[in-house]
Amino acid sequence: MSSRVNLGPLYLAGFTTAFGAHGVAAAIGTETNELGLSFLGLGLILAIYDIAEVILKPLFGALSDRIGVKPVIVGGLAVFAGACLLGVFASTPILLALARLGQGAAAAAFSPASSSAVARLAGAGAAGRYFGRYGSWKGLGYAAGPLLGAGLIMWAGLPALFIVLTVLSVVAAGWAAWGIPQITVLPKVRATLAELVRQSTARSFLGPVILLATTTAVLGVAVGFLPYLGTQAGLEPLASMAAVTVLALISAVIQPGMGRRHDTAPHRSRTLMTSAGVLLTAGLAAVAVAPGLVTIYLAAILIGVGVGVITPLGFAVLAAATPPDRMGRTMGSAELGREVGDAGGPILVGAIAAAGSLPLALATMGLVALLATGAGSILLRSPKANAP
Repeated sequence: MSSRVNLGPLYLAGFTTAFGAHGVAAAIGTETNELGLSFLGLGLILAIYDIAEVILKPLFGALSDRIGVKPVIVGGLAVFAGACLLGVFASTPILLALARLGQGAAAAAFSPASSSAVARLAGAGAAGRYFGRYGSWKGLGYAAGPLLGAGLIMWAGLPALFIVLTVLSVVAAGWAAWGIPQITVLPKVRATLAELVRQSTARSFLGPVILLATTTAVLGVAVGFLPYLGTQAGLEPLASMAAVTVLALISAVIQPGMGRRHDTAPHRSRTLMTSAGVLLTAGLAAVAVAPGLVTIYLAAILIGVGVGVITPLGFAVLAAATPPDRMGRTMGSAELGREVGDAGGPILVGAIAAAGSLPLALATMGLVALLATGAGSILLRSPKANAP
């Protein structure tokens, strides 16, 4: 890729969709009484976004290989804008659920296609750098979403948040349509079922995906349970929520540098990701042993570093081992693995906490993260892991 290629449209789109995902989720939680939602209704509206992503991401990833990444990206952003516009007028739980469903379906189209676009446009020598920048902008969206959403709701209510998201989405879609260059659709070789199974179980695919899924599992647990631990320890709600913002900001700051490190020393990526996985475990262990102000923020820092290291390196390693003609399908499947981790981590911790205690649940999650890190590292250690 030429250094003059501008990925700014992808950065803005990544920020917008991340802002929408976390900003709206946090806003719905604060507006539960005003909307007349039960706890079950709140849970369903929050979950419908992720359900849409789990089902649709592999399909849209494969579609981007067939028709090109740019139409899928622009179309996804246009649908995201439409879903946000519906949210402006969502005065009932059903309309709000439809808006979240539309947002999730749009994100399912955008995410794998954009990852494929970053890999194709950056090329093998600069993939880490651009995945780092892209991940950093998404991280900023996740960090700023709840804070910006809260400010907009205090100013003019929930419709104000959806109006801002609609405008941002329209701008991102227009800039993507104008600014993203056309990426050639490569001829595809028809794959047999046996070949698809072989590709999906290859070490070059499983190693990075296991590490990425571990990261999102721990991240999901941190986002859900660090604020809870803070309130249980007597912290003010703002101080408890700030731990999640610290985590996201640290991740966003670290990712570009880690991406550049992959481009200059790709042979060190496995060691860096393994070390980052240990940090994820250490963060969970800290709050499991002694939950309190110091350990909550220590866990946020350690997990933020771990997420910031593994995310760009995992995608860069995956891109380096994937033929360009099936980049979209591979990225869609990798995103599916991340979504499974994102949902599975909190479910595992919640189930164990209900049966035993939260410290036991967090310690168990830390052990699972350590074992998964070891498995991913072993898969990447094989010389076959670097073969396409």
